[in-house]
Amino acid sequence: MNSVHALRRSLLLAAVGSLASAQAPAAPSSEASRALPRVRLALAASHSLYHLPLTLADRLGFFRQAGVQLEWLPQESGAKALRMALAGQADVVAGAYEHLFALHLKGLNYQSFVQMSRTPQVSLGGSTRGGMAWRSGADIRGARLGVSALDSTTYWTACQWLSRQGLTAEDVVFVPVGSSQGVMEALRNGSIDALCNPDPVMYWLEQKNEIRMLCDARTLQGTRHLMGGPVPGASLFAHAAFLQLHPDRAQALCDGVVQALKWLQTAGLTDILRTVPSGHWMGDRAIYLGAFEKLRESYAVDGLVRSDDVTHAWRVHAKLLGTDGPRQLVPARTFTNVFAQKSKSRRLA
Repeated sequence: MNSVHALRRSLLLAAVGSLASAQAPAAPSSEASRALPRVRLALAASHSLYHLPLTLADRLGFFRQAGVQLEWLPQESGAKALRMALAGQADVVAGAYEHLFALHLKGLNYQSFVQMSRTPQVSLGGSTRGGMAWRSGADIRGARLGVSALDSTTYWTACQWLSRQGLTAEDVVFVPVGSSQGVMEALRNGSIDALCNPDPVMYWLEQKNEIRMLCDARTLQGTRHLMGGPVPGASLFAHAAFLQLHPDRAQALCDGVVQALKWLQTAGLTDILRTVPSGHWMGDRAIYLGAFEKLRESYAVDGLVRSDDVTHAWRVHAKLLGTDGPRQLVPARTFTNVFAQKSKSRRLA
């Protein structure tokens, strides 16, 4: 470990050391909270940093203050979370923006109504098991590449990286492994040779020297390098009919997320640890904080979706699909900023 890494880790450990043992209390189960309107939220990797704004909004009481409570419906992949919504078992999905492109190509009018991150917040690494070298991108040819699902941001990010290496999806064997800590066992036992997943799993494996990082779509710079420009990351999205029938619930969700994003802008490391349940830390608070610091800049600022970012993301996605993008889909129809603008006008952002 070089001196810079040693200093960074010492600072993180210092933050851990200054943390009081008490955690933020769970939401009280009062009559008032039970009476709040309930929204069924489907999502994958619910304990990951990918959904940190949701965790914070819930733990800090921002959703309750806004007048809504969540029914969490955790899944192993974003694709499975989406299927719950399509089956009428969830009202809202928290997930990658690419899902909206697929939905609109099928004629399904879903819209993002608050953005949580400005990057895909995933990375891709090759296993160091057995001294695997990974000297160039071409080394992944024929490898078993683990992704959360075959229609997920981990899959599409991996496909984009393969394209940048002059390869295609057919040059690897994609293996759906979900997005829980169990993916680490798949890497260790040889079921997969490489992995694309969110943090803190990827950061943990990187720090333990179990993977060599090949692609980083967590930072703004890394994302622009991979995608050729800015793209939207995770957001909350729902069918337009839900947004029209329950604008108060959508607004409450948006207010809670935007308030959490604002809180994040000034939060210290001890603030994060006091608020996030210890079960999210993967047993190593310092590594969890390191992963957070890596991602801090990637979180959205005000919840607004940028039209130019969506348009660029669709061009990249359409190229991977082999689709004539401009004639197949209107990117502006995949989102609405009505709710985020109102949150912003309330000085929540």
